Amino acid sequence: MYERIAVMLMKEFIQLKRDRWAKFRLVVPLLIQMLVFGYAATFTVHHVATTVLDLDRSQASRALISRFVASARFQVVDWARNQAQVTRDVNDGRAVIALVIHAGFAKDLEDGQQAPLQVIVDGTNSNTALIALSYISQIVGLFSQHTAPTLRRTAASAAAPAVRITLAPRPWFNDDLNERWFFIPGVIGTITLLQVVSLTAFAVVREREVGTLEQIMVSPIRPVEFILGKTVPFFLIGLGDVTLVSAFGILWFRVPFIGDPLVMLVGTMLFLLAAVSLGLLLSTFSRTQQQAFALNFFFVNPLFILSGFAFPIAAMPAWLQGVTVVNPLRYFLVVIRAVFLKGVGFAALWPDLGAMALLALVMLAASVLRFHKSLD
Repeated sequence: MYERIAVMLMKEFIQLKRDRWAKFRLVVPLLIQMLVFGYAATFTVHHVATTVLDLDRSQASRALISRFVASARFQVVDWARNQAQVTRDVNDGRAVIALVIHAGFAKDLEDGQQAPLQVIVDGTNSNTALIALSYISQIVGLFSQHTAPTLRRTAASAAAPAVRITLAPRPWFNDDLNERWFFIPGVIGTITLLQVVSLTAFAVVREREVGTLEQIMVSPIRPVEFILGKTVPFFLIGLGDVTLVSAFGILWFRVPFIGDPLVMLVGTMLFLLAAVSLGLLLSTFSRTQQQAFALNFFFVNPLFILSGFAFPIAAMPAWLQGVTVVNPLRYFLVVIRAVFLKGVGFAALWPDLGAMALLALVMLAASVLRFHKSLD
């Protein structure tokens, strides 16, 4: 048995060695995707197009506007003269944000009253709008805390000083809240899933399409041996891919790795076993490479969306959160981020590791049964 599996492994690696395009496809696209996703995957927004209508024209209004300009989050594209011009800028897409400071803004501050600031947001891109609104809240909050009190009239000398509560945030594991430290481990898991599932599915289907699968089946090689010989190389390739892109993320993007390499290795092996099993399962439903491509697209994209890579699972509807429990990428992202940034071990990650192991065994068993049935 072991000799026949070894022959199958040797056959796969010889084919890979002869296929120059395959060797290029296994390395270069991964690094390109890692580079592109590493820079493009971010929730940070810069230079949001902003229209300003200052009807107060006071020192206080100019001080507030200067804070928006100095933050580099907003770029003033138009100094409106009236409300109609503000409406036109937002409707035409020239501005995403419009700041309207009404007359009497400075006087309200001096009198210790609320000084409203009108913010008009183009909600067409809700993600950018929400992020921009959070920036506006921070800027206005700092202005209200530090600048506005100096503009108010001096109270009576006998008045008691106001009590001030200062918020001092202290993030753990990512002091600077660097978004790349969150996204890069997620990118590693995502592109590895895409690579391994597609390689496994297409390789088996290709054997069937060119007619060599039937030739192999009439040989002394048994179906189980064929499955192991066909999937183990892609398991090893996936292991090499994870090592490559992880090293790239650590060295190029300076993402820290403070965990135990053994925990990372075990989590990666379980994840790759699940990914290979999924690819093999998809191959049993496909007769051609076009069908395999369609199934790959149909299943892998939802796995990406429901993994928690960019969209929090807790924010999804309850029934959709239930669907995510059969997604191995969900558990691997928890493992890889925890190992990279927190340095936690098996004691904290055993539920996720166990879930990946269970999913891998179920899908592998289903794929073996389906493979036998497809041969009949």
